[in-house]
Amino acid sequence: MATITTKDGTTIFYKDWGPKDAQPIVFHHGWPLSSDDWDAQMLFFLANGYRVVAHDRRGHGRSSQVPAGHDMDHYASDASAVAEHLDLRNAIHIGHSTGGGEVAHYVAKYGEPQGRVAKAVLIAAVPPLMVKTEKNPGGTPIEVFDGFRKALAENRAQFFLDVASGPFYGFNRPGAKASQGIIQNWWRQGMMGSALAHYQGIKAFSETDQTDDLKAITVPTLVLQGDDDQVVPYKDASVLQAKLLKHGTLKIYPGFPHGMMTTNAGVINADIRAFIKGAAVKAA
Repeated sequence: MATITTKDGTTIFYKDWGPKDAQPIVFHHGWPLSSDDWDAQMLFFLANGYRVVAHDRRGHGRSSQVPAGHDMDHYASDASAVAEHLDLRNAIHIGHSTGGGEVAHYVAKYGEPQGRVAKAVLIAAVPPLMVKTEKNPGGTPIEVFDGFRKALAENRAQFFLDVASGPFYGFNRPGAKASQGIIQNWWRQGMMGSALAHYQGIKAFSETDQTDDLKAITVPTLVLQGDDDQVVPYKDASVLQAKLLKHGTLKIYPGFPHGMMTTNAGVINADIRAFIKGAAVKAA
């Protein structure tokens, strides 16, 4: 397996496919998954001539199950370590959900200052802030995230099964056709990781205020989300992201779920490819 070791001794697993002289696209996965969640995108963009790179976040997938560092600062630092190790330049960084928060922090703190990033894509991403506060009245109440922690601690396997078969892909909607393969693959990825990383990661994705990260990003950024996202409410996420970004393009998909890059891969891949090539992304 291809791995690097970060400054604090964490082993990070990564994939690096395609021509080394091609433009790199770097994928950042959501909680509590792994780089495998990007299979449909990595194969598509590899076939279209790009170099595709993705890593497993610390405590997730095949990366080491370390006892500390499960926060956005370390997530971004680890992503930077991979980019520096591979010397990725003119890269497109794409993040889903928690991975979108990782992208925002990486691009603002490392990628742009180092001149490594050309564009970014945020898909159903968690910034600017998920949890409800006085300054963020449209956010999700802390009790919801406390419920996540309780369910994870009591029976992580069942909790992950419930998430994958329900709200994540919208399989709980009337008339929805659930895919057992997708559900089992989500569960498989989640159970590969560390319960501690997943438990502490809830605070990272829900309570990290990334307003300043979004304001600091100057590269063109595509913001994508479904209006039937039951995990990250779009009005408190993508809509606000587009307002805070200097060069943001927003597209909301009617009826698409949180995990839309899996359930609607053809549509999402085409829009990302158009954005990378500089074409206009048509409104949904």
